[in-house]
Amino acid sequence: MSRRAQGLLALGALGLAAAVLIAVELANGALSYGESKVADPCTQRETFPGEGYEATIQRIVLDGLDGAACELGTTREELVLSADPELGRDVEWDRETLERAVRSGLLEAIADAEARGGIGGLEATLLREVVERAPLDWLIQGGSSLADLLGGLFDRR
Repeated sequence: MSRRAQGLLALGALGLAAAVLIAVELANGALSYGESKVADPCTQRETFPGEGYEATIQRIVLDGLDGAACELGTTREELVLSADPELGRDVEWDRETLERAVRSGLLEAIADAEARGGIGGLEATLLREVVERAPLDWLIQGGSSLADLLGGLFDRR
């Protein structure tokens, strides 16, 4: 076999290997690699991990925002971004509709947490009062502030 034939054979083998590699990567989802996947707020998500009152508050806030986003037909992320007027998001709802959906979602999440036994009746009542009276921006962005506000209330059980 001549040197030229060996070179062409090696080049053909490399081309075939490259084609096989590309085919395998495409079959494994290479085209969608790096795309962000936003969860549907109307379906049950994996619950926020952890124990204690901070994890419970996080679960309530995230579940409440999912409920509000589902009601408004958007994602939780878009809902949170739409609350900031400086971002200039074009949304299909006004501030009053957003506020009603967020409060409704959070109240439902509190009821669910109480039914699961994550919080007691007193904690649920206190949280409902906060949700019904607190400013909207604080409710959306204040999960950790809510934790600070209530101190270690849930850990004292």
